[in-house]
Amino acid sequence: MRFNINGISDERFHRPLQLISNLFYEETELKFEESEADISIVFQIEEKNGSISVRGTLSDAKGYEQAAGHEKVISDDLSEKEVFKAVKHTLVYVHLNLLQDYTGIIQQWGILTGIRPTKLLHKKLREGMSKEKAHQMLKEEYLISDEKIQLMQRIVDRQLSVVPDLYDLSKEVSIYIGIPFCPTKCAYCTFPAYAIGGRQGSVDSFLGGLHYEIREMGKWLKEKNIKITTVYYGGGTPTSITAEEMDMLYEEMNAAFPGVDQIRELTVEAGRPDTITEDKLNVLKKWNIDRISINPQSYIDETLKAIGRHHSVQETIDKFHLARQMGMNNINMDLIIGLPGEGIKEFDYTLSETEKLMPESLTVHTLSFKRASEMTRNKQKYKVAGRKEIEEMMEHAVKWTDEHGYTPYYLYRQKNILGNLENVGYALEGQDSIYNIMIMEEQQSIIGIGCGAASKFIHPETGKITQFANPKDPKSYNDSFEHYTEAKIKILEEMFG
Repeated sequence: MRFNINGISDERFHRPLQLISNLFYEETELKFEESEADISIVFQIEEKNGSISVRGTLSDAKGYEQAAGHEKVISDDLSEKEVFKAVKHTLVYVHLNLLQDYTGIIQQWGILTGIRPTKLLHKKLREGMSKEKAHQMLKEEYLISDEKIQLMQRIVDRQLSVVPDLYDLSKEVSIYIGIPFCPTKCAYCTFPAYAIGGRQGSVDSFLGGLHYEIREMGKWLKEKNIKITTVYYGGGTPTSITAEEMDMLYEEMNAAFPGVDQIRELTVEAGRPDTITEDKLNVLKKWNIDRISINPQSYIDETLKAIGRHHSVQETIDKFHLARQMGMNNINMDLIIGLPGEGIKEFDYTLSETEKLMPESLTVHTLSFKRASEMTRNKQKYKVAGRKEIEEMMEHAVKWTDEHGYTPYYLYRQKNILGNLENVGYALEGQDSIYNIMIMEEQQSIIGIGCGAASKFIHPETGKITQFANPKDPKSYNDSFEHYTEAKIKILEEMFG
Protein backbone atom coordinates (compact mmCIF):
# COMPACT_ATOMS: atom_id res chain seq x y z
CA MET A 1 0.00 0.00 0.00
CA ARG A 2 1.43 3.38 -1.06
CA PHE A 3 0.88 6.37 1.23
CA ASN A 4 1.42 10.02 0.39
CA ILE A 5 1.85 11.99 3.66
CA ASN A 6 1.72 15.81 3.61
CA GLY A 7 2.29 18.35 6.36
CA ILE A 8 5.12 16.49 8.12
CA SER A 9 8.48 18.26 7.87
CA ASP A 10 10.26 16.62 10.83
CA GLU A 11 11.80 13.31 9.68
CA ARG A 12 11.65 11.98 13.26
CA PHE A 13 7.91 11.40 12.73
CA HIS A 14 8.40 9.23 9.65
CA ARG A 15 9.20 6.00 11.49
CA PRO A 16 6.28 6.19 14.00
CA LEU A 17 3.85 6.78 11.11
CA GLN A 18 5.37 3.83 9.24
CA LEU A 19 4.91 1.54 12.26
CA ILE A 20 1.23 2.45 12.60
CA SER A 21 0.68 1.96 8.85
CA ASN A 22 2.30 -1.48 9.06
CA LEU A 23 -0.37 -2.56 11.56
CA PHE A 24 -2.96 -2.38 8.77
CA TYR A 25 -1.06 -3.45 5.65
CA GLU A 26 1.70 -6.01 5.10
CA GLU A 27 3.60 -4.00 2.49
CA THR A 28 3.57 -0.24 3.05
CA GLU A 29 5.50 2.55 1.39
CA LEU A 30 5.29 6.06 2.84
CA LYS A 31 6.30 9.09 0.78
CA PHE A 32 6.51 12.53 2.36
CA GLU A 33 6.45 14.47 -0.88
CA GLU A 34 3.93 14.56 -3.74
CA SER A 35 3.87 11.19 -5.49
CA GLU A 36 1.50 8.53 -6.80
CA ALA A 37 -0.28 6.85 -3.92
CA ASP A 38 -3.23 4.65 -2.97
CA ILE A 39 -3.93 6.74 0.14
CA SER A 40 -3.16 10.42 0.75
CA ILE A 41 -3.15 11.97 4.22
CA VAL A 42 -2.71 15.65 5.01
CA PHE A 43 -1.78 16.55 8.60
CA GLN A 44 -2.00 19.91 10.32
CA ILE A 45 -0.09 20.30 13.61
CA GLU A 46 -0.58 23.26 15.95
CA GLU A 47 1.11 24.07 19.25
CA LYS A 48 -0.55 26.87 21.20
CA ASN A 49 -2.01 27.86 24.55
CA GLY A 50 -0.63 24.87 26.42
CA SER A 51 -1.92 22.27 24.00
CA ILE A 52 -0.99 20.31 20.89
CA SER A 53 -3.60 19.85 18.20
CA VAL A 54 -3.34 17.48 15.24
CA ARG A 55 -5.89 17.17 12.45
CA GLY A 56 -5.63 14.70 9.59
CA THR A 57 -7.61 14.20 6.40
CA LEU A 58 -7.42 10.89 4.53
CA SER A 59 -8.51 10.47 0.92
CA ASP A 60 -8.15 7.85 -1.80
CA ALA A 61 -8.47 7.64 -5.60
CA LYS A 62 -12.10 6.45 -5.35
CA GLY A 63 -13.23 9.71 -3.75
CA TYR A 64 -13.31 8.52 -0.13
CA GLU A 65 -12.51 11.26 2.38
CA GLN A 66 -12.41 11.16 6.16
CA ALA A 67 -11.06 13.54 8.82
CA ALA A 68 -9.96 12.98 12.42
CA GLY A 69 -8.39 15.16 15.08
CA HIS A 70 -6.99 15.01 18.58
CA GLU A 71 -5.80 17.54 21.14
CA LYS A 72 -3.39 16.96 24.03
CA VAL A 73 -2.91 19.39 26.91
CA ILE A 74 0.74 19.98 27.89
CA SER A 75 2.35 21.95 30.71
CA ASP A 76 4.53 25.01 30.08
CA ASP A 77 7.64 23.54 31.71
CA LEU A 78 8.11 20.57 29.35
CA SER A 79 11.53 20.08 27.79
CA GLU A 80 11.95 20.10 24.00
CA LYS A 81 12.22 16.29 24.07
CA GLU A 82 9.00 15.96 26.07
CA VAL A 83 7.15 18.30 23.70
CA PHE A 84 8.34 16.21 20.74
CA LYS A 85 7.04 13.03 22.43
CA ALA A 86 3.66 14.71 23.03
CA VAL A 87 3.40 15.77 19.38
CA LYS A 88 4.39 12.25 18.23
CA HIS A 89 1.79 10.70 20.54
CA THR A 90 -0.96 12.97 19.20
CA LEU A 91 0.07 12.44 15.58
CA VAL A 92 0.05 8.63 15.71
CA TYR A 93 -3.25 8.78 17.64
CA VAL A 94 -4.87 10.58 14.70
CA HIS A 95 -3.12 8.37 12.12
CA LEU A 96 -4.42 5.23 13.84
CA ASN A 97 -7.98 6.58 14.00
CA LEU A 98 -7.94 7.49 10.31
CA LEU A 99 -6.77 4.01 9.28
CA GLN A 100 -9.20 2.25 11.64
CA ASP A 101 -12.08 4.17 10.08
CA TYR A 102 -10.80 3.51 6.56
CA THR A 103 -10.10 -0.22 6.91
CA GLY A 104 -12.64 -1.21 9.56
CA ILE A 105 -9.82 -2.95 11.45
CA ILE A 106 -9.69 -2.11 15.16
CA GLN A 107 -6.24 -2.38 16.71
CA GLN A 108 -6.69 -3.84 20.18
CA TRP A 109 -3.25 -2.58 21.24
CA GLY A 110 -4.10 0.93 20.05
CA ILE A 111 -1.09 3.08 19.24
CA LEU A 112 1.34 0.87 21.17
CA THR A 113 4.06 -0.51 18.91
CA GLY A 114 6.66 -1.21 21.63
CA ILE A 115 7.29 -4.72 22.88
CA ARG A 116 6.60 -4.25 26.63
CA PRO A 117 3.02 -3.06 27.29
CA THR A 118 2.96 -4.23 30.91
CA LYS A 119 5.96 -2.07 31.74
CA LEU A 120 3.75 0.98 31.11
CA LEU A 121 1.11 -0.26 33.56
CA HIS A 122 3.76 -1.10 36.18
CA LYS A 123 5.12 2.45 35.86
CA LYS A 124 1.75 4.12 36.41
CA LEU A 125 0.89 1.93 39.41
CA ARG A 126 4.32 2.56 40.98
CA GLU A 127 3.70 6.31 40.61
CA GLY A 128 0.63 5.87 42.81
CA MET A 129 -2.07 5.90 40.13
CA SER A 130 -5.09 3.76 41.02
CA LYS A 131 -5.91 0.76 38.83
CA GLU A 132 -9.10 2.45 37.64
CA LYS A 133 -7.29 5.63 36.55
CA ALA A 134 -4.44 3.67 34.98
CA HIS A 135 -6.93 1.61 32.96
CA GLN A 136 -8.77 4.75 31.89
CA MET A 137 -5.47 6.32 30.79
CA LEU A 138 -4.52 3.23 28.74
CA LYS A 139 -7.91 3.27 27.04
CA GLU A 140 -8.20 7.00 26.36
CA GLU A 141 -4.60 7.98 25.66
CA TYR A 142 -3.34 4.81 24.00
CA LEU A 143 -6.62 3.43 22.58
CA ILE A 144 -5.97 -0.03 24.08
CA SER A 145 -9.03 -2.29 24.26
CA ASP A 146 -10.63 -3.35 27.55
CA GLU A 147 -9.68 -6.97 26.80
CA LYS A 148 -5.97 -6.18 26.49
CA ILE A 149 -6.03 -3.89 29.55
CA GLN A 150 -7.48 -6.73 31.61
CA LEU A 151 -4.78 -9.05 30.29
CA MET A 152 -2.12 -6.52 31.28
CA GLN A 153 -3.56 -6.22 34.78
CA ARG A 154 -3.73 -10.00 35.26
CA ILE A 155 -0.07 -10.24 34.31
CA VAL A 156 1.02 -7.37 36.55
CA ASP A 157 -0.86 -8.89 39.51
CA ARG A 158 0.66 -12.31 38.85
CA GLN A 159 4.19 -10.91 38.53
CA LEU A 160 3.93 -9.10 41.86
CA SER A 161 2.71 -12.27 43.54
CA VAL A 162 5.60 -14.30 42.05
CA VAL A 163 8.24 -11.61 42.72
CA PRO A 164 6.86 -9.44 45.56
CA ASP A 165 10.12 -7.45 45.68
CA LEU A 166 10.14 -6.85 41.91
CA TYR A 167 10.55 -3.08 42.32
CA ASP A 168 13.44 -3.52 44.79
CA LEU A 169 15.79 -5.69 42.72
CA SER A 170 17.65 -2.93 40.88
CA LYS A 171 20.84 -3.57 42.91
CA GLU A 172 20.88 -7.24 41.94
CA VAL A 173 21.52 -8.58 38.43
CA SER A 174 20.44 -11.52 36.30
CA ILE A 175 22.70 -13.34 33.87
CA TYR A 176 21.99 -14.48 30.31
CA ILE A 177 24.48 -16.98 28.87
CA GLY A 178 24.31 -17.35 25.09
CA ILE A 179 25.41 -20.55 23.33
CA PRO A 180 24.99 -19.90 19.59
CA PHE A 181 24.67 -23.44 18.23
CA CYS A 182 21.69 -25.49 17.01
CA PRO A 183 21.32 -28.75 15.10
CA THR A 184 19.75 -26.71 12.23
CA LYS A 185 18.37 -23.19 11.76
CA CYS A 186 14.58 -22.77 11.88
CA ALA A 187 13.00 -20.79 9.03
CA TYR A 188 11.51 -18.12 11.34
CA CYS A 189 14.62 -17.68 13.51
CA THR A 190 16.93 -14.64 13.74
CA PHE A 191 18.70 -15.61 16.97
CA PRO A 192 22.46 -16.22 16.81
CA ALA A 193 22.27 -19.90 15.89
CA TYR A 194 24.86 -21.76 13.86
CA ALA A 195 24.58 -25.38 12.76
CA ILE A 196 26.84 -27.24 15.17
CA GLY A 197 27.89 -29.99 12.76
CA GLY A 198 31.28 -29.36 11.20
CA ARG A 199 32.14 -26.37 13.43
CA GLN A 200 33.80 -28.20 16.30
CA GLY A 201 36.84 -25.90 16.26
CA SER A 202 34.56 -22.92 16.66
CA VAL A 203 32.75 -24.61 19.54
CA ASP A 204 36.00 -25.34 21.41
CA SER A 205 37.29 -21.79 20.95
CA PHE A 206 33.92 -20.32 21.85
CA LEU A 207 33.70 -22.28 25.08
CA GLY A 208 37.16 -21.06 26.08
CA GLY A 209 35.98 -17.46 25.70
CA LEU A 210 32.73 -18.20 27.52
CA HIS A 211 34.59 -19.68 30.50
CA TYR A 212 36.79 -16.57 30.59
CA GLU A 213 33.75 -14.25 30.63
CA ILE A 214 32.09 -16.26 33.41
CA ARG A 215 35.25 -16.18 35.56
CA GLU A 216 35.87 -12.45 35.10
CA MET A 217 32.24 -11.45 35.59
CA GLY A 218 31.94 -13.69 38.66
CA LYS A 219 35.10 -12.20 40.12
CA TRP A 220 33.76 -8.66 39.70
CA LEU A 221 30.33 -9.52 41.16
CA LYS A 222 32.00 -11.14 44.19
CA GLU A 223 34.24 -8.12 44.77
CA LYS A 224 31.27 -5.75 44.64
CA ASN A 225 29.04 -8.09 46.69
CA ILE A 226 26.30 -8.01 44.05
CA LYS A 227 23.72 -10.79 44.17
CA ILE A 228 22.45 -12.72 41.16
CA THR A 229 18.67 -13.13 40.91
CA THR A 230 18.44 -15.58 37.98
CA VAL A 231 20.64 -17.29 35.39
CA TYR A 232 19.31 -18.25 31.96
CA TYR A 233 21.18 -20.35 29.39
CA GLY A 234 19.85 -19.47 25.92
CA GLY A 235 21.07 -19.44 22.35
CA GLY A 236 20.86 -21.14 19.93
CA THR A 237 20.24 -24.27 21.89
CA PRO A 238 22.53 -24.66 24.95
CA THR A 239 22.05 -28.42 24.94
CA SER A 240 23.66 -28.61 21.47
CA ILE A 241 27.08 -28.94 23.09
CA THR A 242 28.19 -32.26 24.60
CA ALA A 243 27.34 -33.49 28.09
CA GLU A 244 31.02 -33.14 29.06
CA GLU A 245 31.09 -29.53 27.83
CA MET A 246 27.89 -28.76 29.71
CA ASP A 247 29.34 -30.28 32.89
CA MET A 248 32.51 -28.16 32.70
CA LEU A 249 30.46 -25.05 31.98
CA TYR A 250 28.18 -25.47 35.01
CA GLU A 251 31.20 -26.32 37.18
CA GLU A 252 32.80 -23.03 36.05
CA MET A 253 29.61 -21.14 36.84
CA ASN A 254 29.33 -22.63 40.31
CA ALA A 255 32.96 -21.79 41.11
CA ALA A 256 32.85 -18.26 39.68
CA PHE A 257 29.45 -16.79 40.52
CA PRO A 258 28.65 -15.47 44.00
CA GLY A 259 26.00 -17.22 46.11
CA VAL A 260 24.95 -19.81 43.53
CA ASP A 261 22.90 -21.63 46.17
CA GLN A 262 20.88 -18.43 46.68
CA ILE A 263 20.12 -17.78 42.99
CA ARG A 264 16.33 -17.89 42.70
CA GLU A 265 16.20 -19.68 39.35
CA LEU A 266 18.50 -21.53 36.94
CA THR A 267 17.10 -22.24 33.48
CA VAL A 268 18.56 -24.09 30.51
CA GLU A 269 16.85 -23.71 27.16
CA ALA A 270 16.76 -27.27 25.78
CA GLY A 271 14.30 -26.20 23.12
CA ARG A 272 15.31 -28.66 20.42
CA PRO A 273 14.26 -32.19 21.48
CA ASP A 274 16.91 -33.63 19.14
CA THR A 275 19.64 -32.27 21.46
CA ILE A 276 18.35 -33.92 24.65
CA THR A 277 20.07 -37.09 25.87
CA GLU A 278 20.09 -39.06 29.09
CA ASP A 279 23.71 -38.01 29.73
CA LYS A 280 22.84 -34.32 29.37
CA LEU A 281 19.84 -34.63 31.68
CA ASN A 282 22.12 -36.31 34.24
CA VAL A 283 24.46 -33.30 34.06
CA LEU A 284 21.55 -30.92 34.64
CA LYS A 285 20.42 -32.98 37.61
CA LYS A 286 23.97 -33.05 39.02
CA TRP A 287 24.03 -29.22 39.10
CA ASN A 288 20.47 -28.87 40.49
CA ILE A 289 19.02 -27.42 37.30
CA ASP A 290 15.46 -28.62 36.82
CA ARG A 291 13.89 -25.79 34.83
CA ILE A 292 14.24 -26.46 31.09
CA SER A 293 12.35 -25.79 27.87
CA ILE A 294 11.40 -28.51 25.40
CA ASN A 295 9.71 -26.76 22.51
CA PRO A 296 7.32 -28.57 20.16
CA GLN A 297 6.20 -25.34 18.34
CA SER A 298 3.66 -27.63 16.60
CA TYR A 299 2.49 -31.24 16.92
CA ILE A 300 2.28 -31.72 13.16
CA ASP A 301 5.27 -33.39 11.50
CA GLU A 302 4.69 -31.72 8.12
CA THR A 303 4.90 -28.29 9.77
CA LEU A 304 8.13 -29.15 11.61
CA LYS A 305 9.68 -30.28 8.34
CA ALA A 306 8.54 -27.12 6.55
CA ILE A 307 10.10 -24.79 9.12
CA GLY A 308 13.42 -26.67 9.32
CA ARG A 309 13.11 -28.41 12.68
CA HIS A 310 14.78 -31.77 12.13
CA HIS A 311 12.95 -33.70 14.81
CA SER A 312 9.61 -35.46 14.88
CA VAL A 313 6.57 -34.89 17.05
CA GLN A 314 7.15 -38.30 18.64
CA GLU A 315 10.70 -37.28 19.57
CA THR A 316 9.34 -34.23 21.39
CA ILE A 317 6.94 -36.44 23.37
CA ASP A 318 9.60 -39.06 24.12
CA LYS A 319 12.14 -36.49 25.31
CA PHE A 320 9.52 -34.80 27.50
CA HIS A 321 8.78 -38.11 29.24
CA LEU A 322 12.51 -38.87 29.57
CA ALA A 323 13.13 -35.47 31.18
CA ARG A 324 10.22 -36.00 33.54
CA GLN A 325 11.48 -39.46 34.55
CA MET A 326 14.90 -37.98 35.29
CA GLY A 327 13.64 -35.36 37.70
CA MET A 328 12.95 -32.30 35.56
CA ASN A 329 10.15 -30.76 37.61
CA ASN A 330 9.65 -27.46 35.79
CA ILE A 331 9.37 -27.90 32.03
CA ASN A 332 8.33 -25.08 29.69
CA MET A 333 7.01 -25.66 26.18
CA ASP A 334 6.62 -23.15 23.33
CA LEU A 335 3.82 -23.18 20.77
CA ILE A 336 3.55 -20.90 17.73
CA ILE A 337 0.27 -19.62 16.30
CA GLY A 338 0.22 -19.09 12.53
CA LEU A 339 2.95 -21.44 11.33
CA PRO A 340 2.90 -22.06 7.55
CA GLY A 341 0.05 -24.28 6.45
CA GLU A 342 -1.65 -24.27 9.86
CA GLY A 343 -5.11 -22.99 10.69
CA ILE A 344 -7.56 -23.38 13.57
CA LYS A 345 -7.92 -27.13 13.12
CA GLU A 346 -4.17 -27.73 13.28
CA PHE A 347 -3.65 -25.39 16.24
CA ASP A 348 -6.50 -27.01 18.18
CA TYR A 349 -4.83 -30.38 17.58
CA THR A 350 -1.56 -28.99 18.99
CA LEU A 351 -3.43 -27.81 22.11
CA SER A 352 -5.04 -31.23 22.53
CA GLU A 353 -1.62 -32.92 22.34
CA THR A 354 -0.20 -30.41 24.85
CA GLU A 355 -2.97 -31.46 27.25
CA LYS A 356 -1.51 -34.97 27.35
CA LEU A 357 1.79 -33.62 28.73
CA MET A 358 0.71 -30.61 30.86
CA PRO A 359 4.06 -28.81 31.12
CA GLU A 360 4.47 -26.46 34.09
CA SER A 361 4.55 -23.44 31.80
CA LEU A 362 3.59 -22.70 28.23
CA THR A 363 4.55 -19.79 26.01
CA VAL A 364 2.15 -19.12 23.15
CA HIS A 365 3.91 -17.16 20.42
CA THR A 366 2.28 -15.52 17.43
CA LEU A 367 4.43 -15.94 14.34
CA SER A 368 6.46 -12.86 13.47
CA PHE A 369 8.09 -12.25 10.10
CA LYS A 370 11.50 -11.19 11.38
CA ARG A 371 13.45 -9.17 8.87
CA ALA A 372 16.51 -11.44 8.58
CA SER A 373 14.74 -14.81 8.70
CA GLU A 374 14.53 -17.35 5.89
CA MET A 375 10.73 -17.13 6.13
CA THR A 376 10.69 -13.37 5.52
CA ARG A 377 13.11 -13.61 2.60
CA ASN A 378 10.87 -16.21 0.93
CA LYS A 379 7.34 -15.22 1.95
CA GLN A 380 5.79 -16.75 -1.16
CA LYS A 381 7.05 -20.16 -0.01
CA TYR A 382 5.49 -19.91 3.46
CA LYS A 383 1.74 -19.32 3.28
CA VAL A 384 0.16 -18.33 6.60
CA ALA A 385 -3.38 -17.80 7.91
CA GLY A 386 -5.21 -14.47 7.68
CA ARG A 387 -5.78 -11.97 10.48
CA LYS A 388 -9.22 -13.23 11.55
CA GLU A 389 -8.10 -16.85 11.73
CA ILE A 390 -4.97 -15.86 13.69
CA GLU A 391 -7.14 -13.93 16.17
CA GLU A 392 -9.43 -16.94 16.58
CA MET A 393 -6.45 -19.21 17.26
CA MET A 394 -5.31 -16.81 19.97
CA GLU A 395 -8.82 -16.87 21.48
CA HIS A 396 -8.64 -20.68 21.56
CA ALA A 397 -5.26 -20.49 23.34
CA VAL A 398 -6.65 -18.09 25.95
CA LYS A 399 -9.68 -20.32 26.57
CA TRP A 400 -7.57 -23.51 26.72
CA THR A 401 -5.06 -22.10 29.21
CA ASP A 402 -7.84 -20.80 31.46
CA GLU A 403 -9.61 -24.15 31.44
CA HIS A 404 -6.40 -26.01 32.31
CA GLY A 405 -5.25 -23.87 35.24
CA TYR A 406 -2.61 -21.72 33.52
CA THR A 407 -2.32 -18.01 34.36
CA PRO A 408 -0.67 -15.43 32.07
CA TYR A 409 2.48 -14.06 33.74
CA TYR A 410 4.40 -12.20 31.02
CA LEU A 411 3.85 -10.91 27.52
CA TYR A 412 5.77 -9.18 24.80
CA ARG A 413 5.08 -8.00 21.30
CA GLN A 414 7.17 -7.95 18.13
CA LYS A 415 7.23 -5.98 14.92
CA ASN A 416 5.55 -7.71 11.97
CA ILE A 417 3.68 -10.05 14.32
CA LEU A 418 0.67 -11.68 12.68
CA GLY A 419 -2.64 -10.01 13.53
CA ASN A 420 -0.80 -7.36 15.59
CA LEU A 421 -1.20 -9.73 18.54
CA GLU A 422 1.25 -10.76 21.27
CA ASN A 423 3.31 -13.55 22.76
CA VAL A 424 2.07 -14.66 26.19
CA GLY A 425 3.70 -16.84 28.80
CA TYR A 426 1.35 -18.94 30.95
CA ALA A 427 2.23 -20.96 34.05
CA LEU A 428 0.67 -23.26 36.58
CA GLU A 429 0.71 -21.95 40.16
CA GLY A 430 4.27 -21.41 41.42
CA GLN A 431 5.95 -22.41 38.14
CA ASP A 432 6.41 -18.96 36.53
CA SER A 433 9.82 -18.06 35.10
CA ILE A 434 11.34 -15.27 37.18
CA TYR A 435 13.90 -14.58 34.44
CA ASN A 436 11.13 -13.93 31.89
CA ILE A 437 9.56 -11.43 34.28
CA MET A 438 12.90 -9.67 34.86
CA ILE A 439 13.81 -9.41 31.16
CA MET A 440 10.39 -8.05 30.20
CA GLU A 441 9.79 -5.55 32.99
CA GLU A 442 13.34 -4.07 32.98
CA GLN A 443 13.60 -3.69 36.75
CA GLN A 444 17.26 -4.76 36.92
CA SER A 445 20.34 -5.22 34.74
CA ILE A 446 20.64 -8.37 32.64
CA ILE A 447 24.29 -9.16 31.90
CA GLY A 448 24.76 -11.00 28.61
CA ILE A 449 27.66 -13.44 28.46
CA GLY A 450 28.66 -15.44 25.38
CA CYS A 451 28.28 -15.21 21.63
CA GLY A 452 25.40 -13.01 20.52
CA ALA A 453 24.44 -12.24 24.12
CA ALA A 454 22.89 -8.81 24.59
CA SER A 455 23.30 -6.97 27.89
CA LYS A 456 20.76 -4.46 29.12
CA PHE A 457 22.16 -2.34 31.93
CA ILE A 458 19.55 -0.53 34.06
CA HIS A 459 21.02 2.14 36.31
CA PRO A 460 19.93 1.27 39.89
CA GLU A 461 19.23 4.90 40.77
CA THR A 462 18.12 6.66 37.57
CA GLY A 463 16.68 3.72 35.63
CA LYS A 464 18.61 4.80 32.53
CA ILE A 465 19.05 1.91 30.08
CA THR A 466 22.36 1.15 28.37
CA GLN A 467 22.46 -1.64 25.81
CA PHE A 468 25.55 -3.62 24.86
CA ALA A 469 25.91 -6.63 22.54
CA ASN A 470 28.60 -9.25 22.11
CA PRO A 471 29.45 -10.30 18.53
CA LYS A 472 26.92 -12.66 16.93
CA ASP A 473 29.27 -15.00 15.09
CA PRO A 474 31.66 -17.39 16.89
CA LYS A 475 34.80 -16.25 15.04
CA SER A 476 34.37 -12.57 15.95
CA TYR A 477 33.53 -13.55 19.51
CA ASN A 478 36.58 -15.81 19.75
CA ASP A 479 38.81 -12.97 18.53
CA SER A 480 37.53 -10.37 20.97
CA PHE A 481 35.86 -11.84 24.08
CA GLU A 482 38.43 -10.24 26.41
CA HIS A 483 37.67 -6.78 25.02
CA TYR A 484 33.91 -7.24 25.38
CA THR A 485 34.25 -8.55 28.92
CA GLU A 486 36.30 -5.50 29.95
CA ALA A 487 33.83 -3.14 28.26
CA LYS A 488 30.88 -4.62 30.19
CA ILE A 489 32.72 -4.45 33.49
CA LYS A 490 33.53 -0.79 32.82
CA ILE A 491 29.81 -0.05 32.33
CA LEU A 492 29.00 -1.92 35.55
CA GLU A 493 31.69 0.05 37.42
CA GLU A 494 30.07 3.31 36.35
CA MET A 495 26.63 2.11 37.48
CA PHE A 496 27.45 0.31 40.72
CA GLY A 497 30.80 1.91 41.58
